[in-house]
Amino acid sequence: MIKKVLIANRGEIAVRIIRACREMGIETVAVYSEADKEALHTKLADEAICIGPAPSQESYLSMDRILSATIISGADAIHPGFGFLSENSKFAELCEQCNITFIGPDSKVIASLGNKQEARNTMVAAGVPVIPGSKDAIYDVETGKKTAEEIGYPVIIKAALGGGGKGMRVAQTAEEFEKSFQTAQKESQMAFGDGTMYIEHFVQHPRHIEFQILADKYGNVIHLGERDCSVQRNHQKMIEESPSPALDESLRQKMGEAAVRAAKAAHYENAGTIEFLLEKNGNFYFMEMNTRIQVEHPVTEWVTGIDLVKEQIRIASGEALSYTQDEVRLTGHAIECRINAENPEKGFRPSPGTITDMYLPGGKGIRIDSAIYSGYTIPPYYDSMVAKLIVWAKNRKEAIRKMQSALGEVIIEGIDTNVDYQYEILNHPDYRSGNIDIEFIERL
Repeated sequence: MIKKVLIANRGEIAVRIIRACREMGIETVAVYSEADKEALHTKLADEAICIGPAPSQESYLSMDRILSATIISGADAIHPGFGFLSENSKFAELCEQCNITFIGPDSKVIASLGNKQEARNTMVAAGVPVIPGSKDAIYDVETGKKTAEEIGYPVIIKAALGGGGKGMRVAQTAEEFEKSFQTAQKESQMAFGDGTMYIEHFVQHPRHIEFQILADKYGNVIHLGERDCSVQRNHQKMIEESPSPALDESLRQKMGEAAVRAAKAAHYENAGTIEFLLEKNGNFYFMEMNTRIQVEHPVTEWVTGIDLVKEQIRIASGEALSYTQDEVRLTGHAIECRINAENPEKGFRPSPGTITDMYLPGGKGIRIDSAIYSGYTIPPYYDSMVAKLIVWAKNRKEAIRKMQSALGEVIIEGIDTNVDYQYEILNHPDYRSGNIDIEFIERL
C-alpha cells in the first residue's frame, strides 16, 4: 500500500484527497504557490511545501518543482487531482521514470486518449459509436473545408489535444468555416502549444452523459452508472446529476457496456470517465475519455456509496477492484452545483477577494466540498470554483427541492458568487421536468 502521497493540486480537490488519505492512514504532502500560503489544503496536510510564485506555469504546472518536492518529502506517490498536470502524459512518464507512483493511468494511455483522433480510432475499432468526423489530423483551413463538406454542416472544429472547452468552435455553414477554424486553431496553440485540429459533425441539442469507470491492473473494468452534465455554459459544466432523467434501464445498460468496452480497448487503469453525446432518439456517440478524477465525482459517490478517491489509491497500490459490476447499485438521486466566485450579472466576471463572512449548509443528505473559510482570500490566478454543493434524496423531485433549500442557506460575503443563478436554473420548468440539453443555458 502507498504510504505517503503528495497532492499536486490545490483547492477543494486537494482537501478531498487529503481527507481520503487520512482515513486510510496515509501521510500527505501539500504543495502550494506563494499565493496559496494560507490555503486550507496546506493546513490539513501533514507537510506543506512551497513550489513557486503564483502563476501556474511556475508552480502547479512545474513538473520539475513538483517532482523535487516529492523526492525531498519522501512521498512514494503523487495524486494529480483534476486540471493542472492531471492529464499530462509527460508528467506521468516522469513519475514512472522516478519510481513514483502516479495515481492514474499509464502515461502511454494518457497520451493515446489525450489525442482525440487516436482515441476516436480506438473507439471505432472497439465498436463504440462515434460521431462522423475526420479520419486524419487537420492542420490548415483548405484541408478542413474539404473535410467539412464531406462530413456535412454544421461541424464542430476541435483541438486534437484540447479539453475544458478550449480550441473549439462551431461552423454552421461553409461561409463561417474559415474564421471558426482560425479562431479555434489559434486558441489551441495558445492553450496547448499545438495547432493540430480535427472536425466532427455537430450533433444539435444533445445531452452530455458520462459514465464513471474503475479499472484495475488485472483487467477488471466496471462502470458506476452515469452522470448527466448537460447544464453547461461555454462548454463548462455547472450542474451535474445522477442518475440521468433521460436514461431508462435498457439505455443505461447499453451505454454502460459501451463505456466498459471503450476502457478495455484503451487498456485503461484507475478511475476515468467516458463522455457521450446523447440524442433525443436514443442514439449516443463517444466524445472523449477523461483520464482523471472528475470535478463531479461526488454525485456518483452519493448514489453508489463508493469512495472514488480511495478506490484510485487502492488501484494504484496494486489492489484488485473492491466491487464487481453486479454489486454496483444506483440508489436515490444526487445533484451537484458548482459554486464559483463570479458575477453572472456582469458576464460571469471572476470575483477574487477576501471572504468576510460565510455560512455553508449542512444536514442529512447535504455535502459540501470546499477549501474556503471566513477570512480566506481567493487569489485571481486560478479557476473560479470555490466550492461544490452536493445533495442526495430518494428521487429527483426531492433532490431538487433539497438543493434549492441548501442554496438558500449559503452565505458567502465579500465576493460575488453564482449561487442565486444556480437557484434560478433549478427553478426553471425545463430543468424541473428534465427537458434539458447542452444548449439549455443559452436559451435562458
